[in-house]
Amino acid sequence: MNNGTEVTQFILLGITDDPDLQAPLFITFLLIYTITLWGNLGMILLICMDSQLHTPMYCFLGNLSLVDFCYSSAVTPTVMVRLLTGDTVISYNDCAAQMFFFGTFATVENYLLASMAYYHYAAVCKPLHYATTMTTGVCALLVIGPYVIGFLNACIHVGDIFSLTFCKSNMVHHFFCDVPALTVLACFDSEISELVLLCVESLNIIFSVMVIGTSYMFIFVTILKMHSAAGHRKAVSTCASHFTAVSIFYGNFSFMYLKPSSSHSMNTDKIASVFYTMVIPMLNPLVYSLRDTEVKSAFLKVTSAFFCWRHDF
Repeated sequence: MNNGTEVTQFILLGITDDPDLQAPLFITFLLIYTITLWGNLGMILLICMDSQLHTPMYCFLGNLSLVDFCYSSAVTPTVMVRLLTGDTVISYNDCAAQMFFFGTFATVENYLLASMAYYHYAAVCKPLHYATTMTTGVCALLVIGPYVIGFLNACIHVGDIFSLTFCKSNMVHHFFCDVPALTVLACFDSEISELVLLCVESLNIIFSVMVIGTSYMFIFVTILKMHSAAGHRKAVSTCASHFTAVSIFYGNFSFMYLKPSSSHSMNTDKIASVFYTMVIPMLNPLVYSLRDTEVKSAFLKVTSAFFCWRHDF
């Protein structure tokens, strides 16, 4: 394509080319996405409906659910449609849009997890100063900031990748338009693009991990100093769900993006990508709802009110 031919579409080779696996994969992804849809939107609805959950913690959790739903929706429905129809073609603009939305919301989740870690630090380590630390302005900054950074991060990646000339092939060895899978299709040496990806993602992850690690270090020291068993349990319960979500999220993203494209195995990357694009957004609402007594209490309250309304009707 160096002679002037312009790429107007890409062919996504998908997860597998085995036709016998198409139907089982479609059913599996449909089940996962249904749980993701109901889990995350249900969490948002629950937080909006129950006034007892109108606190900074559940504001963060509601935004986390929104982000999980959005970045899963940027990938999963299109994957299911292609499994069902066999259509593997995606236009140049649709590919750029998918990369933009996925990159935006994945980055937002990265920084939201850091914001939630700081909240836990303030709640556990500075309980007497909590009201002055977690003011409305601070909470707004900790929520809005990740969206701004996510937007800028996605603009950098999409602008960098789609400024390249693609001529090696238009076949993407992936099931969605991800940065590493498109970088290898560039006509010329893509070391600069790889360096941009590595630097930006390293900065995102290192900064967030530092905030989370420092917060949990202080939380751990505070817990050790507690003399009350009830205080221990409350502090651990407050942080356990968040720590679980952090471990799952950063483990996968570090594996995918903090290495050069030369060391990427496409099949391994696809498996990891299925996990972080589909499974993690499904797990987060389950992790929080199963461990959070206030969420379970609010769910039972809303459910009881709904059945009472139906009975009266």
